[in-house]
Amino acid sequence: MTDEVSIDDIKVGDLTVNTPEEIDRLRRMIWKKKHLLIGRGNALPPAARGVVCDIDVGEAKPIAQRVRKIAPQFREKVSDLLKGLLSAKIIQMSRSPWASPIVVIIKKNGVDIRLCIDYRLVNGLTRLMIYPMPRINELLEGLDKVLWYCSLDMASGFWV
Repeated sequence: MTDEVSIDDIKVGDLTVNTPEEIDRLRRMIWKKKHLLIGRGNALPPAARGVVCDIDVGEAKPIAQRVRKIAPQFREKVSDLLKGLLSAKIIQMSRSPWASPIVVIIKKNGVDIRLCIDYRLVNGLTRLMIYPMPRINELLEGLDKVLWYCSLDMASGFWV
């Protein structure tokens, strides 16, 4: 959502298909979950608190890689981005014995940057989880049985 858009402005349902009661029910559901929506422009979404991701590396010893050199022209941008992520509680200080270096990627506009983490060494130790992945065509075929579906703009969705 942007400064000019409110939940009331979101297109919900289709009166040729849905009843006013169904549309009202969906609008109430959106309102109940409004804390998950971005309040302004391209702001960072709220962090997914309480979500734990365990990575099985067996009995491997922790890998701590050194920090990589950051080009001088990007140092201030990296610092600002890290401060913003810390203040938004997307990241936190760590004293873990595991450490992987950040990699600065220049966005297509040639000005902005994206921070990535080089997990290649950790990925080499990670035991693969074996489980069947759903097939996209089967998931799409299942949509004919649902009353509602939505599409989302995943602005900054990578962080959550």
